[in-house]
Amino acid sequence: MLEILKQIDYSPFFLTFKLAFITTLILFVVGIPVSYFLAYSKFRFKSAFEAVVALPLVLPPSVLGFYLLLILSKNGFLGKFWEENFGHQLAFHFEGIVIASVIFSFPFMVHPLTSGFKSVNKSLIEAAYTLGKSKLETLFKVILPNMKPAIITGITLSFAHTIGEFGVVLMVGGSIEGETKVVSIAIYDAVERLDYTTAHVYAAILFGLSFFVLLVVYMLNKRFEIK
Repeated sequence: MLEILKQIDYSPFFLTFKLAFITTLILFVVGIPVSYFLAYSKFRFKSAFEAVVALPLVLPPSVLGFYLLLILSKNGFLGKFWEENFGHQLAFHFEGIVIASVIFSFPFMVHPLTSGFKSVNKSLIEAAYTLGKSKLETLFKVILPNMKPAIITGITLSFAHTIGEFGVVLMVGGSIEGETKVVSIAIYDAVERLDYTTAHVYAAILFGLSFFVLLVVYMLNKRFEIK
């Protein structure tokens, strides 16, 4: 068993966690204002906007991946812009799978945060305004500290979902060693070449890490509920 573990290429794990970390960070920064808007705004077409945000939940990864591939390739408007300014297209590069992951995991950050914003007692917000606090101060000093479970849930779900991505990453990034070959793709490649031993090891490690991440979030949420 130790010999097998020594022979395994662990670079897909490093790439996977790099992707998950960057994706989750971007989602958190973007998700806060979007969730705030969804929770408190009375925008006329808010339902349509909510449907757009939730779309990745119901769209098959192949469909979303196909359209992202068109947009991020050298002929797509975003891919063409990136190639002109940075020297390479977004498709089949790490930056491309980051963009794809952000879009694909967007609801997993926004939905928990939106629920968290709605759960904060309105009297606390009104009290902050009464004391002369701005909306930004109220957000960071009153609202966010009172929705920690929602923040933890959003971060954890986004991180875990990114780790397990397959279809969208395969469509947009392919299987390029050191660039887009994350663990899920490495498992697929191992099965294709009938290397079930490597596939077992990758899958077992990914299974264990995913379980650990979810266990931590449930324990943290339970701790906050008790407090």
